[in-house]
Amino acid sequence: MGSSSIFRDGLLSGRTAIVTGGGTNLGRHAAAELHACGARVVIAGRTEEVLAEAAGTIGCDYAVGDIRDAESAASIVGAAGDRLDLLVNNAGGQYFVPAESITAKGWAAVMRLNVEGTMTMTQAALPALRASAGTVVNITVSPHHGMPAMAHTGAARAAVEALTKELSAAEPDVTFIAAAIGRFDTESLRKYPEVVLRGAARSVPLQRLGRMEEFGWLVALLASPAARALDGSVVTLDGGVDNWTGPWPPPNILDDEGTVPTEARR
Repeated sequence: MGSSSIFRDGLLSGRTAIVTGGGTNLGRHAAAELHACGARVVIAGRTEEVLAEAAGTIGCDYAVGDIRDAESAASIVGAAGDRLDLLVNNAGGQYFVPAESITAKGWAAVMRLNVEGTMTMTQAALPALRASAGTVVNITVSPHHGMPAMAHTGAARAAVEALTKELSAAEPDVTFIAAAIGRFDTESLRKYPEVVLRGAARSVPLQRLGRMEEFGWLVALLASPAARALDGSVVTLDGGVDNWTGPWPPPNILDDEGTVPTEARR
C-alpha cells in the first residue's frame, strides 16, 4: 500500500490498531487508510479466507474471531501484541425488514452483534487502551431521526452511541468516539432490494452515495491526536442526511422542469 492521499506520511507511525469487520467494504478501507498512515493494523473477522486476502492486499495482519464471544475477543486483542492504540468497532449487521415483521430471534441477533459485540470487544481491549491512552471508535449509523425498515439496527446503533458517551465519562484515560455513517456505495448496500439502492443517493442532500475512501479518511482522523478533543462525541459523515427527512430535493418546491427554482433578487 502507498501513502495516504490526504494525510502526511507517518501520521500514525508507532501505533497499533484493530479493525473489526476489516476484511470487506468499509472496514477494509479503514484498515487500508490506517496502514497508509503508518499504523500497524490487525483486521478481525470470522472468515479466514476473506481476512487473508484483504491482509495480503493491504499489507497488514489479521486475527480470526467472533466479537460476540469474550474469549474470542480477547484472542483478537492479543493479536495486537504488546501495544494497542486504537480499536475500531466496525463489525455489525442487520437485514431489511418492516418493523412489524421483526421476529424476537431477529431482534436478538442484531442486538447481540451490534451492541453486545461492541461492548465485548471494548471490554477485552480496555486494559491495553488504558496503558496507551488509546482510542475506541464505534461505528454507528445515521440518520438519528429513524430508520424505516431497519428499526432493529436503529435501536442497536442508538444504544452504541449511548454506550460511547457513558464510557467516555467513565474512562478518563481512553478516548471514545462514535462515527455515525450514512449511505455508502458498498457491496453490502448493493445486496438490498433494487428499489432501495435506486433511492439511496436521491435521498442524500449531497446527491450521491459516500465513497469508501472517505470513511477511511474519517477513521484515520479519529485515530490521530485530534481525536482527544472529540472524546464523547458522535461524528456524523452522511452527506447531510441527518439534516433532512424525505427525498431531496423536496417535491413541493420543484418547478415544472423538476429543478429547484432560484428566486430573482430585486
